[in-house]
Amino acid sequence: MNLKRSSALLGVLAAAGALTLSACGSDNNSSANGAAKIDVACGGKSSLKASGSTAQKNAMDRFVAAYQANCSSAKLDYTGSGSGAGVNDFLGNQTDFAGSDSPLDPAKGETDKAAARCASPAWNLPAVFGPIAVAYNIPGIDDLVLDPPTIAKIFSGDITAWNDPAIKALNSNKADKLPSDKIGVIYRSDESGTTDNFQKYLTAAGGYAKGAGKAFNGGVGEGVKGSDGTSAAVSTTKFTITYTEWSFAKAQKLSTVRVLTTATSNDPKPVDLTAETAAKAVDAAKVKGEGNDLVLDNSSIYKPTTGGAYPIMLATYEIVCSKYSDADTAKAVKAFLTSAVGNGQTGLADAGYVPLPDAFKTKLTTAINAIQ
Repeated sequence: MNLKRSSALLGVLAAAGALTLSACGSDNNSSANGAAKIDVACGGKSSLKASGSTAQKNAMDRFVAAYQANCSSAKLDYTGSGSGAGVNDFLGNQTDFAGSDSPLDPAKGETDKAAARCASPAWNLPAVFGPIAVAYNIPGIDDLVLDPPTIAKIFSGDITAWNDPAIKALNSNKADKLPSDKIGVIYRSDESGTTDNFQKYLTAAGGYAKGAGKAFNGGVGEGVKGSDGTSAAVSTTKFTITYTEWSFAKAQKLSTVRVLTTATSNDPKPVDLTAETAAKAVDAAKVKGEGNDLVLDNSSIYKPTTGGAYPIMLATYEIVCSKYSDADTAKAVKAFLTSAVGNGQTGLADAGYVPLPDAFKTKLTTAINAIQ
């Protein structure tokens, strides 16, 4: 695999394609994504600024369209720069809120820094749920089963060929078709909450010993910036594999791994990534945060006790101040988030996301309404 030139090019394209979304005001009763207008307490700051997760980039398109339908003359600029950059922008008071695929990390001092920036506690609000696909490009193979330990060994460099005995054993019906070619691992070169979630999953379910974090620790493969970059690289490079949000895998029409989980059955079956299997995982997710700080217990997702639940999921958190120093900012942030969890949910499944279950919608709405 020779990705050095293509990786550099994709990195430039990803950087150049940083997302800027604007809701410019409309008197129409429907948004650009077909969602009917809802009643929202609009007003406050006329132009919001946010940055962060690329995982929610496609969802933000729909959220901004809903905000536009609900609130005339409102504007939101969102830059999909990666979770790490988004948190840093928020902590530096450069943005009104951040999008991050991992909650603020107390061990890194992020919680305290956010409280200082806000002059109040910051809240982690999981507003976007999306499966992480393990996407691959093997000519002639459009159905592949892997289990967590095997995925972990691939992404740590312990399994290096597509016809490795462990992969053949999980795909006995096509073992003779698996090529001897080297596995080309493609990972996120930028700090990413997607990487953090994926490595946490591998650690919890697959015995991955490299550790979690927003930087990829596997020590193998080629790095490419952004989920759009990694997905495009797999699309154009044979015998490669990556982890990426389902929305980007769908956009590139990539084949995705069926994941074998032990769940609740003595006769486990591989779980295909579908809207239904992803929704089962979200339904089973539990909150471990206190009050309106809705940090999730990831173990309830990574090691499902519900059969047929797809286990590699991430939640993108909107990181907000519980009390803003400027009341106009608070009002606008509340209007945007109310739109996001309201008519912004329309069409999310078509874009590779999981619409919010009613229970989560209720918790989020309570937290949003409590922002001051």
